[in-house]
Amino acid sequence: MTTINPYINFNGNAEEAFEFYRSVFGGEFARVARFRDMAGPDFPVAEHEANKIMHIALPIGGNMLMGNDVPESMGRTNENENRSKISINVESKEEADRLFQGLSAGGSVEFPIGDSPWGSYFGMFRDKYGIEWMVDFNPETRG
Repeated sequence: MTTINPYINFNGNAEEAFEFYRSVFGGEFARVARFRDMAGPDFPVAEHEANKIMHIALPIGGNMLMGNDVPESMGRTNENENRSKISINVESKEEADRLFQGLSAGGSVEFPIGDSPWGSYFGMFRDKYGIEWMVDFNPETRG
C-alpha cells in the first residue's frame, strides 16, 4: 500500500512545533536527528545550528508527519505559504473536534469546524507555526 507522509520545513523552531504536534496527536517520535549528529569534515555545521533539527518524524496512524529546520545557508522557508494543506481524516466528530481545537490553538481559523455543505464534518485553519490543516470526518466513509 502506498502512503503519503507530509514533510514540513521550519526556520529553527521544528522541535517546538513537533512537541506541540505530539501534545495533540500523542505518541512518541520515531526519529530525531540534529545537525550536530551529521557534522564532519564533509558536512561542517555552524555551532549555532548544531542543535537544530535535521530530521524529525512523528507516527500518526499509519503515516508519519516529518520535518526539519532549514539551515540558514539555504535561506528562509516561507512560513506563510498557501499552496498546500495537511488533510486529516478522522473516525469520529469527537476526534475531529479534539484535533481541530488542539492544533488550531494560537492559530487562525479559516473555516470553523462543523457540518459542511458536502455532507462531512469539516474545519480548516492555519496553526501557530503557519502550517495549514484541514480536519474532516465523513460518516459515509466510516463503517
